[in-house]
Amino acid sequence: MRKIISLVPKDDYQMLVTFDNGIEKQVDLKPYLNLPVFSILKDENIFKKVKNQEYFIEWQGHEIDLSADTLWHDGK
Repeated sequence: MRKIISLVPKDDYQMLVTFDNGIEKQVDLKPYLNLPVFSILKDENIFKKVKNQEYFIEWQGHEIDLSADTLWHDGK
């Protein structure tokens, strides 16, 4: 199971994610914003309040999360 060591929200709905194997990936989360559950994240102030929970990221109070594996597969 992958583990997130660090997470940095960037402009334009990008996330810079560093995993426990030392690999860093840029993840574009714009495609998720078209899904109803993620639409609140179009507010960049909310988007940037993401929290690293090691095996997933979450936006507390909004019941939204993404697994470390999803970020790994979506990242470049």
